[in-house]
Amino acid sequence: MSTVVVTRPIDAPVAVVWQVFTDLSRRREWLSAVTRVEVRSHGDFGAGTVWRETRQMADGGEVTEEFRVLECVVPDRFVVTSPGIGADYRMTYSFQPVVSGRHRGGTMVTVVQDGSPTAPAGRILALIFGGLAAETAEGALRRDLDDLAAAA
Repeated sequence: MSTVVVTRPIDAPVAVVWQVFTDLSRRREWLSAVTRVEVRSHGDFGAGTVWRETRQMADGGEVTEEFRVLECVVPDRFVVTSPGIGADYRMTYSFQPVVSGRHRGGTMVTVVQDGSPTAPAGRILALIFGGLAAETAEGALRRDLDDLAAAA
């Protein structure tokens, strides 16, 4: 199992950051790596929400992943899962108001991504490429939060 944690201050109130991040219909507009979003559930963002997201990879190819919201506490945090190829992922997003310092009035966003191999081949690959995979995931999460900051 590998864990990646990324934290970033965003100079916008929690309510604004939450609204931008959870408006799935507009995700493609502000996430630079996302080329397509298909919402597969109905109603407001919350537990049970499902969407598919297609991203442009560094090598020019595309990858589509499905995300499912397991838990949601508006506007504080939500947890999503995504089955991968050889591994499953769980991401916890938290949105905390910044009450002092340079980013006062803004939001501290933290993402914790846990990956668990689901097949023997995934376990072997995790041993061999675990560090590289974690660095790749961290870079993607940082880019997403930079995009969120620009949109909010």
